[in-house]
Amino acid sequence: MLLGSQLRRLREARGITRDAAGYVIRASESRISRMEMGRVSFKTRDVEDLLTLYGITDNAARGALVDLARDANLAGWWHRYSDVLPNWFATYVGLESAASLIRTFEVQLVPGLLQTEAYARAVISRSMRDVSAADIDRHVALRMERQKILLSENAPSLHIVLDEAVLHRTDGGRDVMRGQLRHLIELSENPDVLLQIMPFSFGGHAGESGAFTILGFLEYDLTDVVYVEQLTSALYLDRREDVAQYGRALKELQQESLGPDGSRDLLRELIRLP
Repeated sequence: MLLGSQLRRLREARGITRDAAGYVIRASESRISRMEMGRVSFKTRDVEDLLTLYGITDNAARGALVDLARDANLAGWWHRYSDVLPNWFATYVGLESAASLIRTFEVQLVPGLLQTEAYARAVISRSMRDVSAADIDRHVALRMERQKILLSENAPSLHIVLDEAVLHRTDGGRDVMRGQLRHLIELSENPDVLLQIMPFSFGGHAGESGAFTILGFLEYDLTDVVYVEQLTSALYLDRREDVAQYGRALKELQQESLGPDGSRDLLRELIRLP
């Protein structure tokens, strides 16, 4: 999807129809549509021909996008979990793995990248009550595997804003939640993690419409993608006006939330509660 979105933006910026783009690579309009939605593999020659059509002549820019095409054709580690991973979320995991900056606002749960195994198991078990124990184990393993990007050489920067309500939902009981809060404190001391809490005392705020994540791809100089999860699907927004609006909302949330030190103090207070 990452490459497809960029190809779509380049095509639209030049005012070129899908039919015209398809003609250049000896394909149909529907093939271009599927490429732009990330639903087919990418031939390097096709990507190079499209970049020429779209006026991209800079070698560095072309090279980055061609590399992205090659990467898109490789099966990511998450394909090992295809038995429990819905297609709409597999797209997110792929984007998350490629992101250089992940910015998240959450109102209900601790984000998956920051969850302890015990907390993850409690959350997954509650939301998937009709799923077998073996599948629960697979879902937990997938979530723990995702977290390995935080330890990788090219680990992304995380900017997280949590509504205080997240901290009061004791999934798994008090002991599990205390362990989760301690984990958040430890993670917040990582220089690549900016963790802030939006306290109840602030009242209404810019995140009243719900949780969202903004994924940035600095390595490829691509436009950010906004991810909004629903019960059985998700929205992926990459139009500049949509991304800009979510970016403004997150900036307001960060300005209005407790700073890192104040957020850690609140976490410590909650750990001490009976």
